[in-house]
Amino acid sequence: GLLADGVSRVRGWLRAGDTLASLNAVRALGVQIDEITPTELLINGTTPQRPNAPLNLVNAGTGIRLLAGLLVGQPFPSVLDGSEQLRRRPMKRVIAPLVQMGANICGENDRAPLTIKPAKLHGIEYTLPVASAQVKSAVLLAGLFAEGQTTVIEPGPARDHTEVMLKAMGADIQVNGQSMTIKPVLPLKPFDMTVPGDFSSAAFLMVAGCIVPKSDIIIRHVNLNATRTGLLDVLQAMGGKISVTETGEEAGEPVGDIHVQASDLRGVEIGGAAVVRMIDEFPALMIAALCADGETVVRDAAELRVKETDRIAVMSAELRKLGATITETPDGFRIIGRQTLKGAVVDGHDDHRVAMSLSIAGLVAEGETTVLDAKCTADSFPGFADVLRVLHARIDVVQ
Repeated sequence: GLLADGVSRVRGWLRAGDTLASLNAVRALGVQIDEITPTELLINGTTPQRPNAPLNLVNAGTGIRLLAGLLVGQPFPSVLDGSEQLRRRPMKRVIAPLVQMGANICGENDRAPLTIKPAKLHGIEYTLPVASAQVKSAVLLAGLFAEGQTTVIEPGPARDHTEVMLKAMGADIQVNGQSMTIKPVLPLKPFDMTVPGDFSSAAFLMVAGCIVPKSDIIIRHVNLNATRTGLLDVLQAMGGKISVTETGEEAGEPVGDIHVQASDLRGVEIGGAAVVRMIDEFPALMIAALCADGETVVRDAAELRVKETDRIAVMSAELRKLGATITETPDGFRIIGRQTLKGAVVDGHDDHRVAMSLSIAGLVAEGETTVLDAKCTADSFPGFADVLRVLHARIDVVQ
């Protein structure tokens, strides 16, 4: 909406920690954003203005990387910063291609805060070392301000929300398999859309529906973009009773309802391109694997170690407190299923996906499970506990 010529309307906006941090950063660039209702925004497209202070993205990894791509092409300096957790996350992967384009961007030990100064950008052809929707998106956004065309080639399919959205807004972008080429055509067209439910949030409910006896739930109006639904395919391969009904389209992306019933799951092996399509869902998958017959093996998922936390190490350590046996590997893990979990006190480590996954584990553990440091669920799913209660889970939030 920032880059559009006119007013864009967004319905179904989720007022979560990460989205709010990104919204406030865009406002600091001089963009007028009106909250018509708690879930509806009007965004008045404009030329970005120099911010008065560093932009604080708090914990929003996607926000800081996408804004880096947008800001390197602006005629003013800026600084992108965030929480101590965000400052620990690697930024070299996004800095490197932007520098190749001529950007003047650097970080402290290739981490936030990121300092950006005005520079003339030129188009490049860049092959991603590993599939990353965030890096791809940053380069494509920078390409809107570069001289000549910019091409990004990815080694495997990654989330393509940015390409789909840019195309819907009239950008000169061509997608050919795993190659994307963009030319500097601005401004873009404004849009009017309803944001569907986030598949990564639905993932926790899908796993709960599969493993809690007698469950039968329908999750409505979920984004079904094929680059995001890897967990759906894996749970179905594990024997999950899951059916999908497409109900329409939003901004070029399919949406629909997901029906989940209690299932007898079996272990699977996951690696290669499948990993990218479910990189944020592995903490939830670990809970499903603990309840499945046989062994689940995950490889090629080293990216999990550089998320908000080292999710392989943190999830393994916390699930062991519940009595689970998990074998860590450098790029994944092995789990023998049909394990009996026993309630205990575990720690969410200020990582929203860890905290929610441990909460789902608590639904099938014997006795009471307490998840500490769980306020972070509001980063992406502020109504998480309320939704579980609607589904008749016994869950209390302790301040």
